[in-house]
Amino acid sequence: MQNIRVTLVIQNCPVNRFVHNLTRTVKHVSAAARQNCDFVVFPEMNLTGYAPADLSNAVGLDSVWIDELNRLAQKHNIAILTGLVEKATSGKIYATHLVFRPDQPVARYRKIHLSPFEAPYFSCGNDTGIFKFKGVHFGIQLCYDAHFPELSTVMALKKADIIFFPHASPRGTPGEKSASWKRHLTARAFDNAVFVAAVNQVGENSAGLNFPGISMMFGPDGFLAGENIAYGNKMDTHVLDMSLLEHIRTHKMRYFLPNRRANLIDE
Repeated sequence: MQNIRVTLVIQNCPVNRFVHNLTRTVKHVSAAARQNCDFVVFPEMNLTGYAPADLSNAVGLDSVWIDELNRLAQKHNIAILTGLVEKATSGKIYATHLVFRPDQPVARYRKIHLSPFEAPYFSCGNDTGIFKFKGVHFGIQLCYDAHFPELSTVMALKKADIIFFPHASPRGTPGEKSASWKRHLTARAFDNAVFVAAVNQVGENSAGLNFPGISMMFGPDGFLAGENIAYGNKMDTHVLDMSLLEHIRTHKMRYFLPNRRANLIDE
């Protein structure tokens, strides 16, 4: 399998400034395309900003900006993963991450596990589906989702090669966030033999929250492949050697999923 170039965008995402955030997102996509990237990944709710109790910034998906991002994906042959507070046609509100790819309709992941701060306002998603682009199978989880190991296992069993973890996590310093991610995201990569990529918002969001800017990449061997700290908008590109997946998954003592006893979990 060919190498894959992934750009993680640490982005400042003020609340109730959708046009501003979209304009910045478009610029980052174009910059990633100039680096010949295959994936450009934005933080959770980068388009709307993160303020769970303020549902006035929820956005429907029937707008011209959807077409704009579709055109960008088509023009640059790139996958764009971008997030928002979604107002569904049913009236329900979701924490949603969208997937734009050439020649495909927009796809979405709706956050499955809601934090105690989000549960009063958002509805839970239920779909653990896997997406595909340029021969790579990938899943998406949002922030609080990362603390539930079985979700990553489900995605790995569905043949995910990469799991992306966009975050809107305002707690702690960059150093504290780094230590937290290294505890649980290392396990998600190592236990499931998948690449893991995580990226957070950064800075003040005009709604009383301040985000430590950070991104990380882990290999399917569980080792840290890259870490970046930022105090403003920043893009970092990682080149993933996809042959490492086969190396890990053909090793009898480094690939554990085939030997799990799923029947015991149901008892």
